[in-house]
Amino acid sequence: MAASVVPVDPFDLVVVGATGDLARRKLIPALYHRLRDGQMPDSARIVGVAREDMDADGFRRMAGTALDEFAGSDAMDAALKHRFLSTIDYVPMDVSDASGWTRLGEALSDDEARLRAFYLSVAPRFFGMIAEGVHGAGLSRPNSRIVVEKPLGHDLASARALNGCFAGHFDEHQIYRIDHYLGKETVQNLMALRFANAFFEPLWNARYIDHVQITVAESVGVEGRGPYYDGVGAMRDMVQNHLLQLLCLIAMEPPARFEPDAVRDEKLKVLRALAPVTNAEDVVRGQYASSPGIASYAQDAAAATSHTESFVALKTEVANWRWSGVPFYLRTGKRLRARVSEVAIVFKAAPHAIFPSASGRSTQNVLAIRLQPDEGITMGMTIKEPGPGGMRLAPAVLDMTFAKTLGTADMRMPDAYERLVMDVIRGDQTLFMRGDEVEAAWEWVDPITRAWEERGDRPALYDPGSSGPDDALMLMHRDGRRWREISA
Repeated sequence: MAASVVPVDPFDLVVVGATGDLARRKLIPALYHRLRDGQMPDSARIVGVAREDMDADGFRRMAGTALDEFAGSDAMDAALKHRFLSTIDYVPMDVSDASGWTRLGEALSDDEARLRAFYLSVAPRFFGMIAEGVHGAGLSRPNSRIVVEKPLGHDLASARALNGCFAGHFDEHQIYRIDHYLGKETVQNLMALRFANAFFEPLWNARYIDHVQITVAESVGVEGRGPYYDGVGAMRDMVQNHLLQLLCLIAMEPPARFEPDAVRDEKLKVLRALAPVTNAEDVVRGQYASSPGIASYAQDAAAATSHTESFVALKTEVANWRWSGVPFYLRTGKRLRARVSEVAIVFKAAPHAIFPSASGRSTQNVLAIRLQPDEGITMGMTIKEPGPGGMRLAPAVLDMTFAKTLGTADMRMPDAYERLVMDVIRGDQTLFMRGDEVEAAWEWVDPITRAWEERGDRPALYDPGSSGPDDALMLMHRDGRRWREISA
């Protein structure tokens, strides 16, 4: 199945923090692939901004090295690489220096109709200064956009302050708050699965669904992010944004139209309906220990007495008619058994067993949406085991791994940033968070983190390569349920 590509109009994309890790690993390769696939026009321009004192040729060499390292050798073409690098310019500047914004303005097109997007690939402490600089230098136009990466605040108060800062210089329709999980192919397929197929919607409720599991597991530790991560932790780094956004897509009501605000209105209703976690036993914190050849979290973060969690598991509910009584179990952590992100919808067992016990037991149907690796959707079923000898029940899986089902085994799956950056240029905010969504998520998370701080809780240690602390297993065992295996 060939992917269709809709070209975008010419644009100027200013990447502030263009020499940083995100720009090198994700943004530059993403834009190269969009040019390679015919979506980005040759007349588009990418203007890097950073403190490093180099000229445009020096930045192009750095961008070329980033492509060689992160774009994939099978996608690299010398002529195309040259075409792409010719779209790149660079302006060395300190964002606190007004003269730098003047130089940046001189590097941008003076065509009033040409779209300008400012991608803030920098620490959040610079967001306000950059918004003020863009506005003060007159670089923002009615069709300009500003793109910001997480963390979008540290708590509700800081998120509100950040939203207020942006609102002072941009309208809400100009602000694009990125959560790269929403750009993943499988996450968007979750919406297609629910709202483009008639047979799921009648079952998508408390009458038929037993519980929902959302897992985002990483096999690596905090590594080079130690100092940053130790001030954040898994709850703020992953649960407040990625996991809650996945929960919203599962639990939301069908929007009237597939339009940005219609979708985000329904997601906001879910966040506001989330039951508060008031029982300390319904949330588990963990921190990975050391093992032979593997440093502990405390060693990686250079914080021997740290109480920061590298693992969180929790249970919550969506307090509305559709989901009344259905628990949602969320977990995320580092140094776990494998790298896997998965949403599992576990249906209730058949109401009456008609087969004799000698036939074996039927298993609960599980709809599993796998985000990484091997993106795809599977459905666990119970079937008759083939062969003579009577009725023998056996589990089976209906597999819609994208590479197999859609004939994409030899086709490169676009990275989430490719889709999201092009959505910014198109002006499509469907996959981006609105300001009130961010605040609602923090409003739910804050009481949990505040309770930890007040109690002085220390995270339970767990072994690297495991599924997390034993308390996380008990979180589900108490309810007569089990976590799905973390496996690659």
